[in-house]
Amino acid sequence: MNHDFHRTAPTQYVEANGIRFAYRRFGRPQGVPLVMNIHFTGTMDHWDPAVTNGLAEGREVILFNNAGISSSSGTVPEYIEAMAANAAAFIDALGLKQVDVLGFSMGGLIAQELAISRPQLVRRLILVGTGPRSGEGMASLTPEAAEIFSAHYDEPDHLWLRVHFAPSETSQAAGRAFLQRFRQRKENRDPEANDSVAPAQLAALAKWGAQREQPYAYLESITQPTLVVNGDNDVIIYSINSWILQQHIPDAQLILYPDANHGSLYQYPERFVTHVAQFLAESPARV
Repeated sequence: MNHDFHRTAPTQYVEANGIRFAYRRFGRPQGVPLVMNIHFTGTMDHWDPAVTNGLAEGREVILFNNAGISSSSGTVPEYIEAMAANAAAFIDALGLKQVDVLGFSMGGLIAQELAISRPQLVRRLILVGTGPRSGEGMASLTPEAAEIFSAHYDEPDHLWLRVHFAPSETSQAAGRAFLQRFRQRKENRDPEANDSVAPAQLAALAKWGAQREQPYAYLESITQPTLVVNGDNDVIIYSINSWILQQHIPDAQLILYPDANHGSLYQYPERFVTHVAQFLAESPARV
């Protein structure tokens, strides 16, 4: 059907918690909507249209900017828990009683917290390129990530070729295709996150990643069916963290895509959409 929802969906606004949240809502209005939480410094326009449009063929997709990000007002909290509380306020303001939640990278930390704090609100959970509290290499940026984010790029978008894609020719080719899709929306694009966003998000990430006693015990509180997805060599949030999530969340399954880095969903968008659609359509497991 190939609807180009992502390119044409208008930006709308809703007020909650004293914040004016910017969001876009599109797709087939049936079943449970899918709310998507973006990565570090990302906006609604950092999602891959091949992913959002693909998912929207079968359900309603909701993209939003959390507090202090781009076209949303407010300030970015320095705690993941507060980010999750803001996300919950946004969902409540839309009048939604139940949603599926997808979190990518830092968005996956918010999604975990949302699933635990609001178990009746979140039906199913999808965690992509993310990890647990006190995860491997998560107390600060990984050495690879620090080098990638501090490097100079003649084209600013080329940063994402290294963040999301592996060094191989096939992965980089997939990355260049992603960048073309990434810029398809020409009108009413989100402004880039301002200079106050990254420091606040890094502070929240440091608190989340700090070492603590029995760090993974909290994952047992995620009772929702969970799909964990990553590339086989994620250098931004090490791939081992996806395995840790799968091992400690009671009802979780893990998919690792080959020759892939942090943005495995952008390297294999059709495959990812198929796996997510299948997961969201499954009947509840009988215990």
